[in-house]
Amino acid sequence: MRFSTERCARGFFRTFKRCLLVIGLLTVGLRVGSLTARAQTADVCPRPQVGSVVSEPVDLRSRDGVLEVTLIARNVKQSDGRVRYCFTDTGGHESPNLRVRPGDLVVIHLKNEMTDLDGTQAMAEHMHSSGSVQHTCTATVAMSLISTNLHFHGLTIPPACHQDDVLKTSIEPGDPPFTYRFRVPEDEPPGLYWYHPHIHGFSKPQVLGGASGALIVEGIERAKKEVSGLPERVLIIRDEDLMNPDAPPSKSEPVVPHFLIDRDGDAANNGTGFGKPAKDLSINYVPVPYPDYPPATIQMKPGERQLWRVLNASAITYLNLEVLFRRAPQPLGLVAMDGVPIGVPASQATQPQEPILWQTHLGIPPGARVEFIVNGPPAGETGLLVTRTVDTGPGGENDPNRMLAQIVASPDAPEPRSRLKSAPQPLPAPTELWLGDVAPVRVRHLYFSEKLADPNDPTSAVEFYLTVEGQTPKMFDMNSTTANIVAQQGTVEDWIIENRSQELHAFHIHQLHFLLLDYNGIPVKEDFLRDTVNVPYYNGRQLAYPSVRIRVDFRDPNIVGTFPYHCHLLEHEDKGMMGIIEVVRAASRLDQTSTRSASRGSSAAQ
Repeated sequence: MRFSTERCARGFFRTFKRCLLVIGLLTVGLRVGSLTARAQTADVCPRPQVGSVVSEPVDLRSRDGVLEVTLIARNVKQSDGRVRYCFTDTGGHESPNLRVRPGDLVVIHLKNEMTDLDGTQAMAEHMHSSGSVQHTCTATVAMSLISTNLHFHGLTIPPACHQDDVLKTSIEPGDPPFTYRFRVPEDEPPGLYWYHPHIHGFSKPQVLGGASGALIVEGIERAKKEVSGLPERVLIIRDEDLMNPDAPPSKSEPVVPHFLIDRDGDAANNGTGFGKPAKDLSINYVPVPYPDYPPATIQMKPGERQLWRVLNASAITYLNLEVLFRRAPQPLGLVAMDGVPIGVPASQATQPQEPILWQTHLGIPPGARVEFIVNGPPAGETGLLVTRTVDTGPGGENDPNRMLAQIVASPDAPEPRSRLKSAPQPLPAPTELWLGDVAPVRVRHLYFSEKLADPNDPTSAVEFYLTVEGQTPKMFDMNSTTANIVAQQGTVEDWIIENRSQELHAFHIHQLHFLLLDYNGIPVKEDFLRDTVNVPYYNGRQLAYPSVRIRVDFRDPNIVGTFPYHCHLLEHEDKGMMGIIEVVRAASRLDQTSTRSASRGSSAAQ
């Protein structure tokens, strides 16, 4: 199928169905903290109980063209040692949905109230005007586990101070509130985006701890009339450290021949689709813990049609979603990918377009989003939302088959909080050519690779690289003053990205979207854009390294500036698998620096 370009391994489905028998069962060994510990943590980053009904995040909507909110970054250690992170509004609502419209002004006051939980975290040095609320983003900063900032993943907004800078912005505990102020572009595609901290070196623990939320640009019904009038549901799937790390696998699963641990202490891919996962998953914070995966509950009216907006806010976990009725996969009508409605605009299409891509499963890398139409189960039946196993390669983590939620059909099911307009005005025709019809000005080659810190010690740490061909592989350095790539605003480029490692990687670039042209040498005819894509792993026997070819769009003037591209498995990003691109306006400056950039990067980062 056209959408199935990510390589998802085929699980042992006939055995996986045995897992369905444990619906609603809770394991005796679920860890329960003491009453004292519960009391201490109840008011900081609270989370639902296992098996809870999935509730939706609170909606914060723009009014009169402005969305102004205050978010507070907090953290708390649980009795079992795991740490939660969260953003809350002034009403105490955790990870609220930020709902905006094209052209809206967004003002977010971010306050850091995190604490040094172990008493060992040195305070980061940072630069801001003494006694002033106006921080600067121009000096080198030291980031730590209790630093914070925000990245607005997928939005085409400037990578500038107080907008979407993640390279120099670091807000520390005790700092005055830091204000983000940006305008959603008038032509921003309507769909699902998200916000999360992007503190280099510490992104994984904060996102793994739950610090993330949805940002919705309203109006998808203006681009896809097929969803007009539908109720919509926002579902955020996050991963977290295992609640029951020492538990044996469920007896409903087959015996896994080998149990492997990677260098980070996570369960490694065993190639079977079963066994201990690297991380637990949750759905809107309702945990679905290993080993029995007691599912959360989604309530729907019998046969009701809804638009589901699903975000994979995991730090390292890939998803491969299916909806099952009586163990049979159900059709899912894909209408948007990574915030962008699918389909070439009618004014630009050279042949008839399918308004909806009907699929039976949807692969979602970490950081990616899918928006699709789903029909509820018939009266008297219960469906399942599951994620099937993903083959992450010999060096990857274990992402096995598991349940996420049971879908309960009930006439009394509450309606989702939001419903799309039933008679929307269509979006205006785009003014630019479809990206696939624009000739690239150049082709660049990049590659993922990994190396042991000590080649003579197989247990030593792994160094992660994302390298431009011709440059020397090295871990990303926040103090670097040169960009790895310089591109000119107004142009389009093709990038060929190879994977020279034995684990799956997810390529992501800030500020823009791209078009997937081919996957592992096979042309792909996609009519939608992405901001994150899997790059298949090298198995050690292929004659050529696996690769993807993407068409990267630098035409929007909002993206002038300096911003990163990286693997969206955040432990890889934190450990150096990242690079920097500078998008410049003037062709003359590009001409002056392009030769230098080809060999060693060019131009000072702003």
